[in-house]
Amino acid sequence: MWYGLLSPASGWLPLRRTTTLQTPAARSFGPYDATPPCGGCLPGFPQMMGQLAAIVSTVANPNLSWSLQPGVLIGAALVGGAYLTRWRQVRASSSRPGADAPVWRLCCFAGSLLVALIALVSPVDGLADQLFFMHMIQHMLLLDIVPILAILGFTKVILRPVTRTVHDLERRAGALAHPAFAVAMYVGVIWAWHVPGAYDLAVTHSTVHVLEHTSFVLAGSLYWWHLLSPIRARMRLSGMGPVAYMGSTKLFVGALGMGLAFAPVALYPYYVHHARVWGISALDDQSIAGIIMAVEQSLVMGIALVVLFVRMLGESEREQLRQERYETA
Repeated sequence: MWYGLLSPASGWLPLRRTTTLQTPAARSFGPYDATPPCGGCLPGFPQMMGQLAAIVSTVANPNLSWSLQPGVLIGAALVGGAYLTRWRQVRASSSRPGADAPVWRLCCFAGSLLVALIALVSPVDGLADQLFFMHMIQHMLLLDIVPILAILGFTKVILRPVTRTVHDLERRAGALAHPAFAVAMYVGVIWAWHVPGAYDLAVTHSTVHVLEHTSFVLAGSLYWWHLLSPIRARMRLSGMGPVAYMGSTKLFVGALGMGLAFAPVALYPYYVHHARVWGISALDDQSIAGIIMAVEQSLVMGIALVVLFVRMLGESEREQLRQERYETA
């Protein structure tokens, strides 16, 4: 039989024919009396296996578990219970329950709590520790969707027990109650927590991470309160104010998103050195996160402006009807 040697330059090279009986060890490699692949016949084989082992060591299984943090669950239950109690009181005592405590308002507030739970105790939270773009989704839910749905759940009548307190707080806050401060806080919180050092500190320390999420909810709540609050504020936005208010904010936040999307290198050491999931590199992960931020900001702004425009038309029509009644009287 012929046997040969694997040459890097010319492949298998036949050497000589042999009639020697093969040993079991030799027969295990096939009909040729060839030596098994090793460092001698494949000089690059050990290095190749080392690289393969390094790649395998950087791949992790996605964390799809539910964290079910007791503090989050208890907080959601208390807030939901308080709202439901007040909503039922207004519903039972009002002569116009469909206007003062409609069912869709209850659904909005319940949706806010549901989105908060999805962001904080579902697999979204576990994946946020592995993928930057999942962490970005979590941030956008807490910053925009949760506050929007919560504020839409209120009416003037539902908030009547705290209306005086809100007005007093607004008067004492002074310049801090101005919409410009809400814009500065919203933009500042987002930019500050996406500085690589601050971001990595948050994802590696649970206390700082809680502070980060709390600041997102507070900044988002203050920002959207100026646009959607059912209580007439002393510094209420009017005319083209909401357009300038949202346009300036989304411009700065969208710029951050585009910067992350088109950055030439991965900016966050935590994700660079973290085991990768689903074969997504740290740079691609960062690009997806930036696109999510920019697109979400544009979509939310567009939808909000349409809703505000429709509400403005309704208020203008009601004001005109009120003036006509006064003139008739």
